[in-house]
Amino acid sequence: MNKTLRCALLAALAAAPLTAQAGPHDAAIHEIVDQQVRTWLNSPVVVESVKAQNRKNSGLSQSDIDSLDKKWRAETRSSSRPLIDDVLGNPLSRHLRVVKESGAGLFTEIFVMDARGLNVGQSDVTSDYWQGDEAKWQRTFGAGGNAVFIDDVEFDESTQQYQVQTSIAITDPGSNEVIGAVTIGMNVELLE
Repeated sequence: MNKTLRCALLAALAAAPLTAQAGPHDAAIHEIVDQQVRTWLNSPVVVESVKAQNRKNSGLSQSDIDSLDKKWRAETRSSSRPLIDDVLGNPLSRHLRVVKESGAGLFTEIFVMDARGLNVGQSDVTSDYWQGDEAKWQRTFGAGGNAVFIDDVEFDESTQQYQVQTSIAITDPGSNEVIGAVTIGMNVELLE
């Protein structure tokens, strides 16, 4: 897909109204986002990590992104995992593991994405490196600083729990510019 068509598609998706009806957990999720999540999203480790990766990845082509994503997917099935280990070992990932643990089981996973939809940090290994082709990134990064996208409840095989992924745009507190997005898996049973 050429860059112009891709940009047009992303803009259309971001501008499209969310037609899904509110879920039974939406009010609780919005309360958690407003009272907890937005606070730690503004922490220097989150903001500076995303901004640094945005600078680093600004020149990547779609082919480069696809190659990184292919490498990540292959590493998830391998004992040699340099790309995954690099992301999991960075300060942001360590911070996200602490945030996850402080949630007392509420948070099942947390991962932060840059302006291209690439993973910056994560509490747990994701199945892919590039999230830019998924609604979690498209409906937050391209939708503005207050964007929140609550996906459908799904059963997570790895945790054996029902979870809902909630994605939120990340803004630079200094400029109010959207710089990335975060996806947080939440244990549905703990939202009740």
